[in-house]
Amino acid sequence: MKDLDIIEFGAIVERGELDVTRVVEKKPRAELPAAQPADSDRDGDREKVEREDREEEDEQDEDHEEEEGGDDGNENMRKKTRKKRKMMKVSLTKDYPKKNAEMLSGQYGTNLLLVGVALMLAAAHDDALVREEHLLSFITALMLLQLFWMLWYVVRRGRMRHARPQRDKDAGTSWIRGGLTLLALLSLIMDAFRIGFYVGDESCLSIALAVYPVIHAVHTISQVHFLWFYIKDVIKTFETFERFGVIHAVFTNLLLWCNGIMTEAHHFMNNQRRRLTELGYLNVTTSSHEPHCNCTSSICTIFLNSLYYLYPFNIEYHILVSAMLFVMWKNIGRTINYHGSRKAASNWLTSAIVGPILGLIAVAATIAVLVVYIILVEDSRDTHESAIYIFYCYGIVMLAFMCVAGGAGLLLYRVDRRPFDSTKHPSRRLDTELLFSSSVGAWLMSWCSVVAVAAAHSSPSYRWTNILYSLLLVLEKYVQNIFIIESLYREPDPADGVEAPPPATPEVFSVAIDAPPYSGIVNRAYENQESGCPSPEGGQEENGQGFSCAKRQAEASQPPAQAPPPAKASPHARSLKWRRQVLKNISIFLLLCNMSLWILPAFGCRPQYDNELEQETFGFTTWNTVLNFAMPLNLFYRMHSSALLFEVFRRV
Repeated sequence: MKDLDIIEFGAIVERGELDVTRVVEKKPRAELPAAQPADSDRDGDREKVEREDREEEDEQDEDHEEEEGGDDGNENMRKKTRKKRKMMKVSLTKDYPKKNAEMLSGQYGTNLLLVGVALMLAAAHDDALVREEHLLSFITALMLLQLFWMLWYVVRRGRMRHARPQRDKDAGTSWIRGGLTLLALLSLIMDAFRIGFYVGDESCLSIALAVYPVIHAVHTISQVHFLWFYIKDVIKTFETFERFGVIHAVFTNLLLWCNGIMTEAHHFMNNQRRRLTELGYLNVTTSSHEPHCNCTSSICTIFLNSLYYLYPFNIEYHILVSAMLFVMWKNIGRTINYHGSRKAASNWLTSAIVGPILGLIAVAATIAVLVVYIILVEDSRDTHESAIYIFYCYGIVMLAFMCVAGGAGLLLYRVDRRPFDSTKHPSRRLDTELLFSSSVGAWLMSWCSVVAVAAAHSSPSYRWTNILYSLLLVLEKYVQNIFIIESLYREPDPADGVEAPPPATPEVFSVAIDAPPYSGIVNRAYENQESGCPSPEGGQEENGQGFSCAKRQAEASQPPAQAPPPAKASPHARSLKWRRQVLKNISIFLLLCNMSLWILPAFGCRPQYDNELEQETFGFTTWNTVLNFAMPLNLFYRMHSSALLFEVFRRV
């Protein structure tokens, strides 16, 4: 073609020996360089193009065969059937759209939870047709299904040693998993008490009451192992199937959380009715939700009475596990962007002195109020009101200090105007949503108390302390939420102790002449080599200056110069250090205060149940319904706030 004349080339085209159209169509695809895709999308695009090419070739071959064998109707019918089967196979093996998979798995989990809640409501009714063993059998089946899924995931993950999945470093820090391990140990003790109660009176109890704690113990141990080693995984294989497995685990733990709340609420309401009836506030008959079997030994009674003191830990365990698994579900198919630099390690407790001291004082006062309240609330009518009054006075002081601390932290953030971190983190977004949603419970109780104080006709000694406590509770959650969210979303300061990047590779083998020897070790061979007189051939001049042998020896004999004194810290560095000290003390003080406010309702100090103002205004049934909805949210808010404040304390 190199010596071909243009006239001859035209003649070849006229005779039809050269297809110009085919050349024009094929040449750009063969010769033009294609845009280089990103590393993460190159393999997927190549597979997609090859799959489309194979489908087009199959369709062309089948069309060609149909044209050749048009007279044979049965053969054409069989070919069309094979074509439809192939199209169906391709459509089923393709990756399901992410949003559709999320919606399908989310709806599955929601309906799973609603079925369990329906069984709980049916079993809570007196003389119910749905008994407790039916509910526990359903929950046991769900736990077994989750165990099979976790086993399948661990085995499949172990076979993929050559292709480790990406890891989300923000999903479940080590201290959160350590706290969950402690809660899991307390849950195992509760399971042991359940088994002991069944053994104490197995003659009239269903076998489901014995199988449930055994399966729950195995489920707890396996789940803690899964959280320690696999919760950070970003799943990118079998995504649709894994979404259903993870969301099943999420809603199984939510169902266990709801079951614990219902059982504890029934036990507490029965005690409340008994106490109010004995004091003359109510004239109703108490109904016990405990098993109708009588314990045959004192050990059985101890197990039954001790069981309810461990329910708060079991409840917090399951709700925190469901939150961590939900983050894992949101990370399925996600691409992790590793950016930013590591923060230098620092001593957390270097400057946090005032905050821990004040927080420990708050914890000690909390324990004292708890003991006094439990003793006085069941004694007489006068001591009953005194116990409620002491609680509200304690709460007013505690909430006032928390509001001042949170407000001081927000003022420090107003002085230090740093931008917010806008990167997407599913765990951080979930923390924010849980923080605000769980605040609704305490706000609902507070505003109901304000309405009750304003509308009630009776005037007990704690009436006005009740309204002040309720208003401070609303303000405290408002300020604390803003402080926590702003602390988590602020970008690190440029002078925030970030480690310098590692040196480049060529600098590893470089020699720093001016650097003093490390640890007093001197390389005499190297010094003698440097101090030796060069040969005439080696005598050179560098930058126009000659160095004689005597001069170098004199310089070598001089003692090494002392290091210059450290420079004084700049005003910005001193201000930054002072702000860090204050923020550390604020965060640790708020952490201990939130733990104190969790301890009181978790172990029976709940004056909202014993307060006659709300019952007079809303009625016994309505007010207890509000409390059964709001109290678990309030307990979760205090535990979740403590975890987030510890994270703030680490980030400062």
